[in-house]
Amino acid sequence: MEKKASGKALLPFGVFVGVYLITGIVLNAQGVEMAFYQLPAPVAAVVGVLSAFLLFKGKVDDKLAVFLKGCGHGDVMTMCFIFLFAGAFTTVSSEMGGVDAVVNLGMSVMPPQFVAAGVFVISAFIAISTGTSVGTVVAVTPIALGLAKAGGVNEYLVVAATICGSMFGDNLSMISDTTIAATRTQGVEMKDKFKTNFSIALPAALVTVVLLLILGRPEVVPEAADYSFNIIKVLPYLFVLVTALMGLNVFIVLTGGILFSGIIGVAMGSFSVLGFANNIYTGFTGMFEIFLLSMMMGGLATLVQEEGGIEWILQKVKKIIKGKKSAEAGIAAMVSLADVATANNTVSILVTGNVAKELSEEYGVEPKRTASLLDIFACVFQGLLPYSAQILFACALIENLGSPFQVISLCWYQYIVAVFALISIFMGGKFKKNKG
Repeated sequence: MEKKASGKALLPFGVFVGVYLITGIVLNAQGVEMAFYQLPAPVAAVVGVLSAFLLFKGKVDDKLAVFLKGCGHGDVMTMCFIFLFAGAFTTVSSEMGGVDAVVNLGMSVMPPQFVAAGVFVISAFIAISTGTSVGTVVAVTPIALGLAKAGGVNEYLVVAATICGSMFGDNLSMISDTTIAATRTQGVEMKDKFKTNFSIALPAALVTVVLLLILGRPEVVPEAADYSFNIIKVLPYLFVLVTALMGLNVFIVLTGGILFSGIIGVAMGSFSVLGFANNIYTGFTGMFEIFLLSMMMGGLATLVQEEGGIEWILQKVKKIIKGKKSAEAGIAAMVSLADVATANNTVSILVTGNVAKELSEEYGVEPKRTASLLDIFACVFQGLLPYSAQILFACALIENLGSPFQVISLCWYQYIVAVFALISIFMGGKFKKNKG
């Protein structure tokens, strides 16, 4: 039986991206700060869903049933609840003092003469631990700028190193929105995606560190400052990282991390038992937007698929794609363009995840490889867009900055990892003994 295919079915996706993009462009032209983040993504998604109901034929009840089926799909619900648990862990750990402890630990062991490279490594560790590149940029950039000024290092380079480290860590973190979205849309384990990513991201990170060591030496070695920290407050992050790599169920990992952080917080007086409960709920509510958006996109994707939109893309793409390598390149290009349009790496993965999965099945791309490519290229462009949250936050702290491109041009890791990822595509996978 020939599958239904219709280009018209893709219009709701276009409406969603168009509303999101045009709003950001208009507000940016008006000089509004954080222009691309003023319109909540779920609201743009609602507009896309309403357009689907208007454009697609059939009874409203039937279309609603299809939409709700997509919203409540097992994979979508699993992803949504992982978001909630990740938010709870991040909030509880932060309120317990974990983020400050990790930052100060990194700063205390970093040799002052290696400011730029040290900031990259510290940002990478914090982002891997916390799962947030934006939070890492906000936490580290002020300290990094102070060190740059004290040592006579190029401030733009140090801020760029902070952004690069945060994107490297976000890309590999077990509790990052992008990791959760990439693994759940492709149905793979986090540890498998991590290992696949690691073979590409680590060499790129090492090259970046070498460049920062050579080109980021300070004119004057700044005095080592005293950064106090409690190593106990770092342990929950290590627990989550290690147990996730061991392959434990992600809900067990995150529940354990929440309880670990909670026990430390209560024992050390950071909050009471009731405060612990409230921090968990605050973490849940902090993930409301991405939770709601994931449900909306699950429902919208199912509507589009039922109308033949996904099949239409596949039929058109098959005329261009000749095999596994070009399929991987197509997946990379697709998520990159989506991120350029939305300035949100998680949204870009959610938008393209279904099509990427169909392509990987059609052309024999391993799901963990597809998840890796989605996450890598979404993070690459997120760390280079002048209107992304990471760049906007970092550049806002630099005095007398002429243009964000003064920082973006020095974000070497993003360029290097993109090159390494493209090389891996045309080499057929990893850099070492790849069997496909």
